[in-house]
Amino acid sequence: MIPVPSQVRIWLAVGRTDMRRGMQGLALQVQETLGRDPHAGDLYVFRGRSGNLVKIIWHDGLGMSLYANDLHSYYVPFVFS
Repeated sequence: MIPVPSQVRIWLAVGRTDMRRGMQGLALQVQETLGRDPHAGDLYVFRGRSGNLVKIIWHDGLGMSLYANDLHSYYVPFVFS
């Protein structure tokens, strides 16, 4: 688990994001669409078209980090009898 300070703002990108983008592409999207500085220390969350892939970029003061999570891997089918 990665500790995130309590004063960090979390920005959710509305809509679909091309998940082929890497750290630089997502940082550019933050600059162009949100008009924000991706190096300001805020957390930016992006989701893919199908909604099962989430990417987060965050600059913690030392460097930019990219986190990716496939939410589909957490899907557990329920069986009702």
